[in-house]
Amino acid sequence: MELNGVEIEDSFCEAFGGFFTRILVTAKNEKWVKIAALVSTGYGTSTIHCDAEAGIDIFVTPDKTPDNRPGVIIMFFKTKKDQVSNVVMNRLGQCVLTCPTTACYDALDGSLAPEKEFEIKIGANLKFFGDGFQEKVEGKFPFEAWSIPVMDGEFIVQSMAKVGKGIAGGNFLIIGQNQDAALEAAEKAIDAIKDVPNLITPFPGGIARSGSKVGSKYSFLNASTNDPLCPTLRTKIENSMLREGDNCVYEVILDGATEEAIKKGMKLGIEAAVKVPGINRISAGNFGGKLGRFQYKLYDVLG
Repeated sequence: MELNGVEIEDSFCEAFGGFFTRILVTAKNEKWVKIAALVSTGYGTSTIHCDAEAGIDIFVTPDKTPDNRPGVIIMFFKTKKDQVSNVVMNRLGQCVLTCPTTACYDALDGSLAPEKEFEIKIGANLKFFGDGFQEKVEGKFPFEAWSIPVMDGEFIVQSMAKVGKGIAGGNFLIIGQNQDAALEAAEKAIDAIKDVPNLITPFPGGIARSGSKVGSKYSFLNASTNDPLCPTLRTKIENSMLREGDNCVYEVILDGATEEAIKKGMKLGIEAAVKVPGINRISAGNFGGKLGRFQYKLYDVLG
């Protein structure tokens, strides 16, 4: 199969189930919205070592937020259900409560398994930072919220947030003739994906250069460099997946609330990437179908 003259390999990506929260943060202006979003989702690329996979979902206009201020929706993904609450509390408490002018609300609007959604405390826990001076917000919102006194006024935070069941690890690979072409294609892909709701691309700028495989020759590592996709190893190993002229590979990894979000993001990203000259082909990362419950064939995603 070809798309815009670029080969699409007959392959599939392999993704995993996970739990996620979708949190709306508002602030006085877009500057502080972006700062809060970037800080609270930092160090959130991979659950291999980070406490969560985290990223910016979409930006929200004032007419669509509870307090009529600019907002951003951020998402946090975790594979273990019982660890979601601590992750969210730590990140909101350290990075949103501390950020000038912010407020915080639940924004979950759908998930893979709505019947399995549950709630965690956010404001109901953060309120204790008020040291007894916190007050319940009355009559302003259709949900329970708390006002916590802080040095620039008050921090408004919804009492509870929902946790949904989603998908982590959807992906596709961009294989290019050189670094410039592959990076431009990956950037175009991320730009095409960024406005898809209920979806994040958690790696730096949405792009991963250090794709990993399961395991290592070193017993203390559970993941290591994906050597079959490293251009400098193409002629040095027997199992290289690269061909002559494949000199750079970037991976776009997607976490989403639903299968529809994952597939839409993959489709839009691939369609944007193949428009860049110098792209040899598009592939996907998988583990032979042995590890991930969710498998998305590139041919099916592209329709």
